[in-house]
Amino acid sequence: MVTQMYLAYDYPLMSAFWTMLWFFLWVMWFVLLFRVVVDIFRDDSMSGWAKAGWLVFAIVLPFIGVFAYVVARGKDMGRREAAQARAQQEAFDAYIREAAGAEGRPGTVDALAKLSEIRSRGDITDEEFRRAKELVLTGHGPSDRSTSAGSTSTSGP
Repeated sequence: MVTQMYLAYDYPLMSAFWTMLWFFLWVMWFVLLFRVVVDIFRDDSMSGWAKAGWLVFAIVLPFIGVFAYVVARGKDMGRREAAQARAQQEAFDAYIREAAGAEGRPGTVDALAKLSEIRSRGDITDEEFRRAKELVLTGHGPSDRSTSAGSTSTSGP
């Protein structure tokens, strides 16, 4: 009678584990390779020849080249990534502020809410509300309206 010795790899579950592990490591490797190549082109402190040298090193000897780049320039690589993320966030915030119109008319919503409240209390008529709303929406705030009203209204009670 011959007894067979089973290795861990002989079980189908262990085979699936090793396959997934190798797949995961290859995906991680390609992500690291692409990040290094992008960082080589992003770095403004390197000359063109230095960029070409690192790029050739990373392509000809990929494992050694990428690991050498990460060891030699890894700290600066993280700083450049953080600086780019900060610049993108600032650009996005500026775009949102511009699209929302927050710079030109900071209190438009508040002014309209106050006008609506004043009209609901009955302090102004619907016609006055309509004119004031047009002034607010065109960018002429209540301060412009009060100065123009004060200069045109010379006859008092």
